[in-house]
Amino acid sequence: MQKFIVEGGISLSGSITPSGNKNEALPVISATLLAKEPVTLHNLPDILDIAIMRDLLVSLGVEVKQIDKHTFSFDSSHLQSTVPDSEQAKQIRGSFLLAGPLLARKNSIDIPSPGGDRIGLRPVHTHLLALEKLGAKISLDKKGLYKMRTAGLKGTDIYLDEASVMATENAVMAAVTAQGKSSIYNAACEPHVQGLCHFLVKLGAKIEGIGSNLLIIEGVKSLAGADYTIQPDHTEVGSFIGLAAVTRSELRIKNAGVKYLNMTRLMFEKLGIEIQVEGDDILIPKKQKLCVQKEVQGGIPKIDDSPWPGFPADLTSIMTVVATQCSGAVLIFEKMFESRLFWVDKLIEMGAQIILCDPHRAVVSGPTPLNGARVSSPDIRAGMALLIAALGANGITEIHNIDQIDRGYEKIDERLNALGARIKRVKE
Repeated sequence: MQKFIVEGGISLSGSITPSGNKNEALPVISATLLAKEPVTLHNLPDILDIAIMRDLLVSLGVEVKQIDKHTFSFDSSHLQSTVPDSEQAKQIRGSFLLAGPLLARKNSIDIPSPGGDRIGLRPVHTHLLALEKLGAKISLDKKGLYKMRTAGLKGTDIYLDEASVMATENAVMAAVTAQGKSSIYNAACEPHVQGLCHFLVKLGAKIEGIGSNLLIIEGVKSLAGADYTIQPDHTEVGSFIGLAAVTRSELRIKNAGVKYLNMTRLMFEKLGIEIQVEGDDILIPKKQKLCVQKEVQGGIPKIDDSPWPGFPADLTSIMTVVATQCSGAVLIFEKMFESRLFWVDKLIEMGAQIILCDPHRAVVSGPTPLNGARVSSPDIRAGMALLIAALGANGITEIHNIDQIDRGYEKIDERLNALGARIKRVKE
């Protein structure tokens, strides 16, 4: 186990480039199982979740070759097994994305309930309903393995009971080679879902409605190989905007994927943060007002998440930290995960003024000086939020359980130290 020792109160400067989108990379890696020719993926983030997903494919008989640090080829032409390594599968939530491709390619899969961040119940029933509609028979054995079988998937009309990102991705991957036409209504349309669909189209899939909540898919017999580049991680971009604001730093975020940042920019502007767009880069100026913009009637404004194109749930933790440094009060309303806000007790230990109203709502009042403390990262996004808080705090902060941060942010200590941060990675 490792921890971060963080010296706060230091202004940063320079340029930083976001990694590839983890939440796009995971389903795209899974979708390589559908291709009967080699696939090359570029801009894969060098993080633990991606390494585990690659290992899971190797356990199935996929030939994986590293071309450079962020580029890998995947050859599934000799796919052997439909039973991924159970212990590895339990470590990440993305492992459940193997269900759709393996049902489509091999008509079966045995897989445990997925792991990942414990930010709520996060059930998989929407995945199961979609796959059953396409013709899968699913049972859960005494060992907790989902056993899925089909005599052949067939296109159908699917209405998802929630706009689940991963359920949409599983349904799309299962449908692209199913017999006949499928429609997926109430589909998630986040940038990473769009990325998966564009990747599958490059392989030869026929998908209409990409970017909307209605996807029309005409099944094809097989998919070929291709080269594909993972998009920049818009959540990481939002994290860097928050970092610049909290540390009073001027930062340039290069190749930021500006077209996916509209709602993120609107929410940061609610907190008085200026964001300058220069091509596909964004610049966060050093001098920021950091003042909550009051509603016309004088009420407390809210930062609330919702499915795309709403504000991303993964950024609510970041916004909570930023709000502690802004003049005024703001309501953080986390609608999507019932346990995500429980981490704010760690911010309160650092001096933040936060009232946790219930599992979904917290009122943050600022500006409040933060002080170094000994804290632990409960999940990927809250871990990054604590790192941002530590960099803006007075004194030294110890952050434990940093494996959680490493799961979602590539070598974040090295990248931020290059901007002037003082973060030490040491053994527990």
